[in-house]
Amino acid sequence: MATHAVMPGRKGARAHARPRRHTPLAWALPLVLGVIYGFYAAFIRRDGGPSTGGQVVLGLASGAALAVLCLALGRIQRSLPHGLRALAYGSLTACAIGFLVSLTDTSVLRSTVLGLAVGVGVFLATFYFFYSREP
Repeated sequence: MATHAVMPGRKGARAHARPRRHTPLAWALPLVLGVIYGFYAAFIRRDGGPSTGGQVVLGLASGAALAVLCLALGRIQRSLPHGLRALAYGSLTACAIGFLVSLTDTSVLRSTVLGLAVGVGVFLATFYFFYSREP
């Protein structure tokens, strides 16, 4: 009569049987973000002049760095609590935006303030998103 209480469920048995695989979107989204970010960084640095090798290298390096960081955050995000996960997304966005603003030859204060403002906005939005969809 109490056998149903001791039998493991199908979901629990399958969850431990095979490791979690990442979908193609988990690889494609950081790659696309990195390519767009790299093109935009090179475009900002170009400033209407001819393209140079240094601009191409800057675009490739910044796009690759953002893609690697997004991929790493996507892999570990499930193990982080809601607040820390939102803080990670906010700080990654703040650094990315601050770097793009710094490429426009404005002051360090402006790039810091804009990066922090966008980072705080992303932190608040992602914290609300993660907290409202808590299992």
